[in-house]
Amino acid sequence: MTGSTRQVTVWAYGAPADLRKGFDGLSGLVSQRRAQDPLSGDCYLFVNATRKRAKVLLWDGTGLCIYAKRLERGRFACLWRAAEAAARVVRLTMSERQLFLEGSTLVGRVALSPAPFHVEDTQKLLARRGR
Repeated sequence: MTGSTRQVTVWAYGAPADLRKGFDGLSGLVSQRRAQDPLSGDCYLFVNATRKRAKVLLWDGTGLCIYAKRLERGRFACLWRAAEAAARVVRLTMSERQLFLEGSTLVGRVALSPAPFHVEDTQKLLARRGR
């Protein structure tokens, strides 16, 4: 997973999660609370309330995988605010996910990756300038 070259969307769960949950429990959070399909191939990131532990749920094409990490020092970045925790989902790139799991405190607070480049938008802008 850490060396994957395919395009994967990372969805960070925006509230503290009970990381005692396994495959079924985390899949339930994805499908019931987020109305997403855990078998879509996207990557789902969960953090506990103390932000010392994180789990990643991923469908690799043959089965569900769970990756777990515990920080020995420090805490993972806070991806939620108390008032909006229940509804918040943070979309990350694979690079941002990697930085998050390495303990970067910037993830979720500022955009670390540029916005996606769309050729159609550029063509429309150029067409407007040419008028």
